Amino acid sequence: MKLAYKLFFLLTVSIANSQVPNYYQSINLNVQGESLKNQLSNLITSTHSTELTYTPDVWNVLKQADVDPNNNDKVLLLYGWNDTDATKNNDKSRDKNASCHTSNCDNKWVREHVFPRSKGTPNLEFEGPGSDAHHLHAIDYDRNSLRSNFKFIANPTSYITYSRIIQQNGTDYFYPGDEWKGDVARMIMYMYVRYNLRCQPINVGYGSTSYSVNGDMPNIFLQWNAEDPVSTHEINRNEKIFQAQGNRNPFIDNPYLATLIWNGPAAENKWQSLNTESPYFENIAVYPTQTESHLNIAGITLDTQATFTIIDLTGRIIQQGIYKEKIDVSTLSKGMYFLELNIHDTHKSFKFIKK
Repeated sequence: MKLAYKLFFLLTVSIANSQVPNYYQSINLNVQGESLKNQLSNLITSTHSTELTYTPDVWNVLKQADVDPNNNDKVLLLYGWNDTDATKNNDKSRDKNASCHTSNCDNKWVREHVFPRSKGTPNLEFEGPGSDAHHLHAIDYDRNSLRSNFKFIANPTSYITYSRIIQQNGTDYFYPGDEWKGDVARMIMYMYVRYNLRCQPINVGYGSTSYSVNGDMPNIFLQWNAEDPVSTHEINRNEKIFQAQGNRNPFIDNPYLATLIWNGPAAENKWQSLNTESPYFENIAVYPTQTESHLNIAGITLDTQATFTIIDLTGRIIQQGIYKEKIDVSTLSKGMYFLELNIHDTHKSFKFIKK
């Protein structure tokens, strides 16, 4: 009997998670791009019923929103990854009561503005956007100083997965770490949709914006949103902040909304009833997925007006053109790439490996 109940419960939760939540019932999910973005903007603005004060409200909310799912006495620290070594500024968790309210913040946690206040147009200040808990997170004091207000950048290596400063052409950038990059992307997307030109993603993300039609969303955030799925921690954050502020982060509830707005790699679609495929791409496939010389596209006729863009893992455009019979990739360096197809102003990305 207990087993039957558990199976029923799990099935019920699964079905509920696959449907569009009531919060989004006013949104027309048959549209994409700017129209969908504007609808979500109106929703999360109109339901933002409580403006938190930076002190004490945000402190109190983060102690609940950033609680460690494995230990209710601790908060998770943004960009952290290791609780077992002697180094403190890379800690992944800390006593939730060790928040810093004095001048000496060693081994304590503070509040990270994932969208730096100084990158706002104009400055976000400490109230309004600067106290929106959807982009504020518990963080080690020293790691908060290390991040500063540097732009986020793609990871240039595959063997170092943690957060760190990355220098490129004499400029400092910041990589949030494999475990946190999706969280960061969804916070930045939220801030842009909620505050529009006040919080532009191009002010905080480095690299190409080729995925988005308007060039307003750096490719790295769309890639991170797809590569790093929503965690239990993010789901908890969204619920606690929803209770405190009245609004939600749509890209935590369904990362695929970002794909519908800005294109790029297809992120996880949590709503079964949401159609994920443009009719232009229903029968299209790219092959071979591993190649030394060229790519073919099945399901596309020669009279179809299709353009393509090849992008590397850093978001850099490598090749562009009009699709004819095949795509020559013989001169590309070995590695993984994204092939972005554009048909009648709709986009879809495909991964392939150049051998």
